[in-house]
Amino acid sequence: ITSTFFSHFKMETPEDDRIVFFFDLDNCLYSKRNKIHEIMSRLIHDYFVRHLNLSSEDANHLHHHYYKEYGLALEGLVRHHKIDPIEYNKECDDALPLDSILKPDSGVIKMIKSLDRTKVKTWIFTNAYISHAKRCLKLLGLEDQFEGITFCDYSSPPLVCKPHVSMFERAMREAGITDKSKCFFVDDSAANCKAAKEFGWKVSVHLLENVESLPTSPVNPHNNPQPQEAVLISHNFPSSYDPSLPSSGTHTISNLLELQQVEPLSSYFQV
Repeated sequence: ITSTFFSHFKMETPEDDRIVFFFDLDNCLYSKRNKIHEIMSRLIHDYFVRHLNLSSEDANHLHHHYYKEYGLALEGLVRHHKIDPIEYNKECDDALPLDSILKPDSGVIKMIKSLDRTKVKTWIFTNAYISHAKRCLKLLGLEDQFEGITFCDYSSPPLVCKPHVSMFERAMREAGITDKSKCFFVDDSAANCKAAKEFGWKVSVHLLENVESLPTSPVNPHNNPQPQEAVLISHNFPSSYDPSLPSSGTHTISNLLELQQVEPLSSYFQV
């Protein structure tokens, strides 16, 4: 992705005949085992304590409440406390020690490079701000593998993010596609996958890693599911997961590389 693209990220892309493959970023293009979501959660928690003058318990409660209410904890801070989202980004997202954690994954790079670009347009679709997205992609060695990014624009409240319908509509506009049957999507959030499926996107893949345990602390607002959302593969997860909840997307995988075996996605990868 070129710097020229980023200076014109809100321009709509002319439509072509290719399908658009929307990739979530955090805990999707890199493994949840990196525990970046746990570090992010602590940074957000400390932000609530420090800027709202709250006890740790009250900060934890409010963080969860805003995430559940708005899909993004930051939205609650902006709406109710007049927090500057760009300053928040500097103290939370941009404060993550990504340089010492994220490394290129040869398997992921090879898989994404194998997508037939005559048939597929690759697009990042994230609730993070643009600075975080660009930083992650560069560290992962993927900065030149996507034709664009739809992100939560912290510089322009009110904030719009997944799983809200308006965010999916915006992603389609920016990616230059009008046909929902040509929209494919992968995300680690059950709520986002469910929203994509209900919105009418043809393929909505829920990436649910087989990690041994998941954090009980507040989650990173960048698309991480609440514990009760991760329901599709229950045998490797704690009993707090509720298998009675409805399925989220159209498919479920436990490793990003499994995308190559998902129908009808497999036909878009070149061997």
